[in-house]
Amino acid sequence: MAFYAEAFGWSFEDLGFATMVRVPGYGDHLAATSDPGIHERQSGVGVPPGFADCIGWVNPVGPDQEPHWHVSFTVEDRDAAATAAERLGGTVLARSDTDWTKDALIRDPQGAVFTASQFDPGS
Repeated sequence: MAFYAEAFGWSFEDLGFATMVRVPGYGDHLAATSDPGIHERQSGVGVPPGFADCIGWVNPVGPDQEPHWHVSFTVEDRDAAATAAERLGGTVLARSDTDWTKDALIRDPQGAVFTASQFDPGS
């Protein structure tokens, strides 16, 4: 974490279940350029301060897993993204709903696995 903080200016906040990775000011940038409602949508009871600045998470790995990167893309609609991925030759490996997101685990046609994640604190 120290490497990424120094190299990229990232900050890290341990939330107990995982560590939030933030770029301070990123939410303001998104609000000004492409997502004017980000602060309103990503606020509320239980949402950690600075969540709009979040660019990633550090999660614990299981006992049989090696540390690794996993890319998640924020999407407006998880189901539409999953349908598009299948239409384009990808495979939806799993769908899940959490307290915060609706996620689809997808394998692209070349074999890379990623998550399409819809922020939905009501799910």
